[in-house]
Amino acid sequence: MSALTAPGAHAGTGVAPPPWTWDLPPGVPAPLVPADNPMTSDKVELGRRLFHDTALSITGTVSCATCHRQDLAFTDGLPQAVGATGQSHPRGSMSLVNVAYASVLTWGNPLMTNLEAQLLVPMFGDHPVEMGMAGHEGAILARLRTDKTYTLLFAAAFPGPDPVTLHHLAQAIAAFERSIVSFRSPYDRYRYGHDASAISDAAKRGEALFFGERLECHHCHGGLTFADDERTATTALAEVQFHNTGLYNLGGSGAYPVGNTGVHEITDKAEDMGAFKAPTLRNIALTAPYMHDGSIHTLSEVLDHYAAGGRTLKDGPHAGVGADNPHKDPLIQGFTLTEPEKADIIAFLESLTDQALLTDPRFKDPFSK
Repeated sequence: MSALTAPGAHAGTGVAPPPWTWDLPPGVPAPLVPADNPMTSDKVELGRRLFHDTALSITGTVSCATCHRQDLAFTDGLPQAVGATGQSHPRGSMSLVNVAYASVLTWGNPLMTNLEAQLLVPMFGDHPVEMGMAGHEGAILARLRTDKTYTLLFAAAFPGPDPVTLHHLAQAIAAFERSIVSFRSPYDRYRYGHDASAISDAAKRGEALFFGERLECHHCHGGLTFADDERTATTALAEVQFHNTGLYNLGGSGAYPVGNTGVHEITDKAEDMGAFKAPTLRNIALTAPYMHDGSIHTLSEVLDHYAAGGRTLKDGPHAGVGADNPHKDPLIQGFTLTEPEKADIIAFLESLTDQALLTDPRFKDPFSK
């Protein structure tokens, strides 16, 4: 990846910033980048600072990085995200790793496909309150325009008469998020680097099970990102898919908990009840708890859920047999898995962890000492 240039290096020079260089293994295509927000080192550096800036929240205590921590593969370790005012989100924070390759950006909204637009939701949305800055747009701009570091960074990233705008703020954060690519796991060294010793024999057996037809895992978690909504610079058309995995079946009706029904909340179609995005499995060992609402705690329990063809909750307000959910994806049929096979699959999933990502200085908090 290109080195970050000094703040202000291109400001006022009339020289276009150098193009961005992706840090990718041979054979891995670059992600698709919007034509109106090209990647530059100056823009990414500005975005990194904004991403980690707690002053962009109503309480001054929360930043984008609060819910997307580098040491947790840009998740937060919570079942559901918690906003600046203490209000809980109904869903967990998705990993931002390789988000540049995602054709859809949230757990259950097929209309949210643009990073620049999506990041405005946590900043200014109020259902729920996340960063809580609705109505404070003027104060944000006033602060940024009087901060010497920010004025230099904005001028370098957006040369022109009015560099400090909310539009440019969104573009910079989106550029930083796109820069968070991860292809340095042991599995990548094994698959792309042709290093047969990079993963264990157990992980190799787990890979065979994962990509086999008995378990069907790869149908929803395949490709470069181990998801099914991949988009690259060479992809003509990205297919957007969502899945009901039988996590709930309230009272045998097929319903999911109110306020957390997935794509159904957008379309109001019965067949979309409980349909959620299949998240990336890269770094999955670091991103517990699992599922959209964090209701499954370990990878072992996730495998139990899919082996059963859906989760059974015997009592309580969410009681029901998920395997019988009438809206469940037909791929979720269940399977038999021995304990050694389960251990092999978990070894394979653990081989998808990119340890270098967790301390990479290109993504770290610039405010930390």
